[in-house]
Amino acid sequence: QVQLVESGGGLVQPGGSLRLSCAASGSIFGVNALGWYRQVAGKERELVARISRAGSTNYADSVKGRFTISRDNAKNTVSLQMNSLTPEDTAVYYCKMNDYLGRDYWGQGTQVTVSS
Repeated sequence: QVQLVESGGGLVQPGGSLRLSCAASGSIFGVNALGWYRQVAGKERELVARISRAGSTNYADSVKGRFTISRDNAKNTVSLQMNSLTPEDTAVYYCKMNDYLGRDYWGQGTQVTVSS
């Protein structure tokens, strides 16, 4: 069984920063791509950032230049550094892992609230 555990969410003022982390554990058959998604109540979950095993990244247009995704392959972790946060970034953020067999795993989500 594979588990993804996120941490680092919370309340931050507009213009502030947060760093999200996600650690994968369990019977992992090789970690391929890792990503962060977010979801606002009543809306579909959307991709925020994704990183391949080789380190190639892609970002949603709304976060380019503000968010940075990184990973540690030895530790099976992925992080999301979020800077210049705005109220529009408020959402539940989810970590997603894709393994070598093409299976997807999700974390439980962590709330990020940007408000003054």
